[in-house]
Amino acid sequence: MLQNLKFLQSTPQLLQPPTSAAPLPQLHSTCFPILKQFKISRRELTICSNSSLLLLLGSQALKSKAKAEESSPSDNQQEEENVATPNPNCGNKVPTKRAFLDIAIDGEPVGRIVIGLYGDDVPVGAARFGSIVSGAAGISYRRKEFVKIMPNYVQHGGLRSYGVDAELAKRSGSNLAVENLREEWEREYEKCPGVKNSAGTVSILVRDPSKPPPKLKLVARKGKLEIDEEEIGTEPNGTEFVISIMDSPELDASALVIGQVLNGMEVVKRIGQVKTVQENTASPYFRVAKLIGDKRAVVAERGFNRPYAKVVINNCGLMD
Repeated sequence: MLQNLKFLQSTPQLLQPPTSAAPLPQLHSTCFPILKQFKISRRELTICSNSSLLLLLGSQALKSKAKAEESSPSDNQQEEENVATPNPNCGNKVPTKRAFLDIAIDGEPVGRIVIGLYGDDVPVGAARFGSIVSGAAGISYRRKEFVKIMPNYVQHGGLRSYGVDAELAKRSGSNLAVENLREEWEREYEKCPGVKNSAGTVSILVRDPSKPPPKLKLVARKGKLEIDEEEIGTEPNGTEFVISIMDSPELDASALVIGQVLNGMEVVKRIGQVKTVQENTASPYFRVAKLIGDKRAVVAERGFNRPYAKVVINNCGLMD
């Protein structure tokens, strides 16, 4: 009993919480009544010490939580300031010119699409599209077809980089190179975060959307290492364009937004309803042919998502 008394004389100091801590709720356990009776067992002593330890830990948790709540508003404000805010010019682009496309499906006119071009925001892309639509480039989208219909967008085949189209463009001094368009796309891609190819936007292809963006690699030239891009096949010539039926983030890495459909979105959706050649990439025969480089697989892949009907631009031009 005397040993227990000596131990108990030192235990109240351990059981008392620090004076600097926040006020704590009273302990309603059986610990303190037992101390008054000077009778205690090992089990009850363990319960007392554990209860005191939990109270101390609880007070520390309350202090840390209070500090966190005090500092959280300023921290959150700093984090919000650090996050890149969208450029207001990205969502408030104003069309400077209007272009029209008269569409026919299998020879039957289905309506007109009116497009507003962002001449101030993307001058190179808008000028390229406007010059082709109007015929000022010596070539035109007139009598040219839509070649791919995807769930989110429809794609026009543009003009050929060889043959009659290329010869006509050469005579008028038009340049079908895509370099200037790609530079403009890079500026817009960095300036405007989020989905660029939203529903109703019109974009010029600067890369093949069916292939991943090119990766940078080190190349040795004349004894020096230089950074270059991997070859990913034939690039678009800056005349192919797409119209988004729904938000198409898959196009952001390959298409430069140059305008918005102002009227005729129902015509775009009508094009999107045309039946197409279904993809067959899951077929084991196609996979093997693709793996061994069979040309028939390449030809078949080019035909995926092509419309069975002939979707043509009957007439086009500028309205302003």
